[in-house]
Amino acid sequence: MSNLSVNTITDALGGSTASINGLTPQASNMAATFNRIINGAMTVDQRNAGTAVTNVNVYVTDRWQQFAGGGGAITWQQSATAPAGFKYSLSATVTTADSSLGTGDYYFLRQFIEGFNSADLEFGTANAKTVTLSFWVRSSLTGTFGGCLQNSGVNRFYPFTYTISVANTWEYKTVTIAGDMTGTWLTTNGAGIGVDFALGFGSSYLGAAGSWTASQHYSATGATSLVGTSGATFYITGVQLEAGSTASPFAHENYGDTLQKCQRYCQAVKGIDASNYYTRIGYGPCSGATAGIAQYKPFVPFRANPTYTTSGNFAVYDGATVIAVTSILADGATAPYLVIIGWTCASGGQSTRAYELITHNDYDAKFFFNAEL
Repeated sequence: MSNLSVNTITDALGGSTASINGLTPQASNMAATFNRIINGAMTVDQRNAGTAVTNVNVYVTDRWQQFAGGGGAITWQQSATAPAGFKYSLSATVTTADSSLGTGDYYFLRQFIEGFNSADLEFGTANAKTVTLSFWVRSSLTGTFGGCLQNSGVNRFYPFTYTISVANTWEYKTVTIAGDMTGTWLTTNGAGIGVDFALGFGSSYLGAAGSWTASQHYSATGATSLVGTSGATFYITGVQLEAGSTASPFAHENYGDTLQKCQRYCQAVKGIDASNYYTRIGYGPCSGATAGIAQYKPFVPFRANPTYTTSGNFAVYDGATVIAVTSILADGATAPYLVIIGWTCASGGQSTRAYELITHNDYDAKFFFNAEL
């Protein structure tokens, strides 16, 4: 331990090439917590498992939500088209063009960073830190593209631009933004800083790039509108937001670490493989012949009290008898550490027994627990 100094550790954590006992640490692993974006490499897709979704204002990979309001349609999907060093990206393909945007039309991709994870950037104070956004991007269109940082109050915006120079070619982009010294920026478990990538906005939402404004300027005036061209494509990955005026190499991390971060906001429970038709959701007592509850203990605590939705067939099992469930109650008691799920069956339950709530001969049956921002 004699040659392991405090300065050496500090340099390593800062992403330098300093070595510890002659070993050079991997900057990506050491810097993983510096990136305020979760799932920036688009590796986790609990909801869709790689299937495409079109214009439904939902999450398209974990933590990334798309929004659409207008006559066009964009299909989103986790994609294996990726730059060197990455496995996945998020792709957007215009399936119905909106070549004449109404003043209030919008098409964009967003991740809101939880306030706890952006509090130290001190936005809204005189000590607001400069941040740098970096990412890999590819499009069938070239030109100036736009986006913004925003707060949850929808009254502080910083429109930015970046240029795609060559069509259908991965390009690395960085945008440095001085922290906002005014406005209200949440620093608890609410929505802190929003990072938006624009694919088309009406004139009401456009403004000059490069400065903070109270107006709802989600993108920059003159930015390319991807949604205006049928068949146009857009890919993005390696998204990173960090303190400072210089971009660091993307902070790759173990898949399991990224998954756990995503599970604070969303947890999907379903069959493990095509032969596993009976996956336990939770367990609890039966209150009579036709009703009972199951307690679901989350993989990691949720950000806030979750809601849940279900699809497919379920049953309860007491170790001897499987009883088909006729309904899952959507208004169970929830808490970040425990969810109580009510269920009913036609008959056969016994109040003296505990039951497991399971998927019933249905690999596609699933629970989605949602605690998103």
